[in-house]
Amino acid sequence: MSRLPDHLPLFPLGGAILLPGEILPLNVFEPRYLNMTDDAMAADKLIGIIQTRAGGPQDKPYLEAVGGAGKIVQHEETEDGRYLIVLQGLSRFVIKDELDEKTPYRRASVDWSVFEADRRAPEALIEADRDRFTRLLRDWFTQEQVQCDWPTVEAAPLVRVIDQIAMAAPFAAKEKQALLESADIKARHDLMLAMLEKKLAEGAGGALN
Repeated sequence: MSRLPDHLPLFPLGGAILLPGEILPLNVFEPRYLNMTDDAMAADKLIGIIQTRAGGPQDKPYLEAVGGAGKIVQHEETEDGRYLIVLQGLSRFVIKDELDEKTPYRRASVDWSVFEADRRAPEALIEADRDRFTRLLRDWFTQEQVQCDWPTVEAAPLVRVIDQIAMAAPFAAKEKQALLESADIKARHDLMLAMLEKKLAEGAGGALN
């Protein structure tokens, strides 16, 4: 997509982020988000995934400032009227202003310029100690009793592993937001490494050696 739009429909989700190039499957069932999906399919197929934060009315909670936009690449309607869609991440964005419109779902004026690098060819490699990263990740998943297909993880490019773990692993919402807002993949790797070390130290009752 040569030019990203000035306005974006928002899908607020606590504990969910979408990073560029990654895939996010969604089960859409609320009427307002069914409407949003219909409108997106009739336009540019773009939806902004944004985390909620504490405060605000129950039907309109406060939102984080940074989200991830994705394009609908799969769309299926179920017999009971739900949509099963798949978004592919395009770029992160910053909310400038929320629009006062008549749509049942929320829309915002957005700024893409801060994350212009998201739309370039993805990095294939980063300089990092992969063995150390994988060991810490294994230890944390064991601590949290999280199942993982380790042969697939070890075979995948590290940049893909980092982003997929950022989206899918049981990090807290604030931690996921910090990972989303990291300047680039190296910054996200470094932050995730620090998070893993901290979690393991807390689980062990002391600092890691």
